[in-house]
Amino acid sequence: MNAIAPGYIETEMTQALSSDPVRSKEILDRIPAQRWGRPEDLAGATVFLASAAADFIHGHILVVDGGWMAR
Repeated sequence: MNAIAPGYIETEMTQALSSDPVRSKEILDRIPAQRWGRPEDLAGATVFLASAAADFIHGHILVVDGGWMAR
């Protein structure tokens, strides 16, 4: 089993954070990509893990977070 670990993705659920100028700046200051993720940013990872290209990948958590964890 594999999983995707998303970073801060701009959705209805994160609207309060992304629209708060102070909190949003604190978050953006830690994301090397300097932007909130979009739902479509998860598409490539999802397609990859669901494809035959990932047939021999097991037990992996693919982080899609704009670089947050790489800092």
